[in-house]
Amino acid sequence: MTRRTVRIAMNGVTGRMGYRQHLVRSILAIREQGGVDLGDGSALWPEPVLVGRRDHALRAIAEQHGLEEWSTDLDAVLADDSIDVYFDAQVTSAREDALRKAIAAGKHLYTEKPTATGLDGALDLARLALRAGVKHGVVQDKLFLPGLLKLKRLIDGGFFGRVLSVRGEFGYWVFEGDWQDAQRPSWNYRSEDGGGIVLDMFPHWEYVLHGLFGKVTSVQAHTATHIPQRWDERGEPYAATADDSAYGIFELDGGAVAQINSSWAVRVSRDELVEFQVDGTEGSAVAGLRRCRAQHRSATPKPVWNPDLPATESFRDQWQEVPDNAGFDNGFKAQWELFLRHVALGTPWTWDLLAGARGVQLAELGLRSSAEGRRFPVPELSL
Repeated sequence: MTRRTVRIAMNGVTGRMGYRQHLVRSILAIREQGGVDLGDGSALWPEPVLVGRRDHALRAIAEQHGLEEWSTDLDAVLADDSIDVYFDAQVTSAREDALRKAIAAGKHLYTEKPTATGLDGALDLARLALRAGVKHGVVQDKLFLPGLLKLKRLIDGGFFGRVLSVRGEFGYWVFEGDWQDAQRPSWNYRSEDGGGIVLDMFPHWEYVLHGLFGKVTSVQAHTATHIPQRWDERGEPYAATADDSAYGIFELDGGAVAQINSSWAVRVSRDELVEFQVDGTEGSAVAGLRRCRAQHRSATPKPVWNPDLPATESFRDQWQEVPDNAGFDNGFKAQWELFLRHVALGTPWTWDLLAGARGVQLAELGLRSSAEGRRFPVPELSL
């Protein structure tokens, strides 16, 4: 099999997500399998060029994984004509400017979300990329999770009938950083640095809802900063200025209603860190990261409300496990492979910068809804 090399400038690989999911579990995993099979006797071979602000950290990662190229000079990397793709997993506040530079340099783009801190910036990026004629994609990894792929199988098979509602629970307790180290970087809790759970998670909920059930037509949200003080990576206290919890109601095209709670100040009493319950006229399902359980109309029990007696049945045991029926790869890696095929072959692609802008739009409207105590329609976006 012949090898076609694609050189990827990967900015932000010293961060948790950029390193674990995108470099190690996606790009390096693709290299371990021999590249992306293009189906014509050739394979696309990703060659990462690590980019960041800390030379020693980049060097350590490169040496650990046998990589030869890294740089702290983004402008120089983008000026290199051999670079085909620019990938961004930086902090949110630095992303928009870097993406603009990459578009101006004529690079194809693949980026984490949110693509910008505001809708105007996100739409401008989409327009710039369209005019430049570069291919562009936004990470929408949750659509590729085993649990949601099983849920999609149920949807495509007509299992639910008419979908009535979606209930989502996401989150876990992120330690404040005083007596136990926090599991997330401190910038996530400072609005001035692009932090906040709405800006982080509402773009996820937009593409999950849009991709599975239909576009979001209205949003009503309430946000909170339940933990007002946290401790940073140096052990110094700081004011948490960004929202750490959000409670959203989303109306969907077709009339279904989605309610999704997102919180970094909640202790987990569910099977997985995120779960969605979908209820329809013909059946219901609960999907998480990996599992999906279903209950058909014909197998639905008939409980009777009686608070004076203990429950005599286990409601969880009345659900049926949806089988895998296929092997599931890492969700980030699966989408990377599709994007690289799109770059090499021009295969269809829907998760572009306009899709990313829809996520930013929903986050912006959610924050506005909370600030003003109102429900807002979600207009259709266009370029």
